[in-house]
Amino acid sequence: MNIYQHYSFDLWLTLIKSNPLFKQERTRFFYNHFNQHQKTLEEVSRIFRKTDLLCNAINEKTGGNIDAEEMYLMVISEINDDDNAFGSIDLAGLYEEMDALVLKHLPVIYCSETVKTLRRIKASSDSTISLLSNTAFIKGSTLRRVLQELELEHFFDFQLYSDETGMSKPNEKMFRLMLENVAIVRNDTAIPLSNIIHIGDNVKADINGAQVTGIRTLLVNSNHQCISSLLN
Repeated sequence: MNIYQHYSFDLWLTLIKSNPLFKQERTRFFYNHFNQHQKTLEEVSRIFRKTDLLCNAINEKTGGNIDAEEMYLMVISEINDDDNAFGSIDLAGLYEEMDALVLKHLPVIYCSETVKTLRRIKASSDSTISLLSNTAFIKGSTLRRVLQELELEHFFDFQLYSDETGMSKPNEKMFRLMLENVAIVRNDTAIPLSNIIHIGDNVKADINGAQVTGIRTLLVNSNHQCISSLLN
């Protein structure tokens, strides 16, 4: 096993993946409540996917973060053919509905090797672990609860989410913030960058972003390489 002093992980499609039931029920909720122009379920689902991809691309380009509420308003606008009559929408109440839906249909752990690998790393007394995740329709506050429910929370010394930092990977400042937090939790400002690794599934956001800071990287899942390769 290659032992690093700190392991930084992406979350989505690295450690967890969406529950299909959540996306189905979310689509049905918007179909039932915000669909004055009578789009089909398939059209509403397509709009969610389009909005997700667009906002992710914008965040990766600008390094900023489009909030979940803004994304939901984009979806509602397009469902209704760009009718932007948002005045009656209770945004806080809407997110509470989505938060409850996520917790009802929890994301699932990516694969059978995920927990085994985290457990092995955590067992090394000199290694710390963190999360560095871009968010979209689901906020960091919800994801913290998800990790509690999945019994993954205890593996991480800290968690950083783009909606809480206002920055998205591959923004170098996001990775610099991670390094600052590593120094705090380890009480050590002199960790060699070669002893820190970031693991993720996205070449642009995770690999290219992390490499700018000079830390090690590992691409997993999207290239058929399993997270367990960290233990080889």
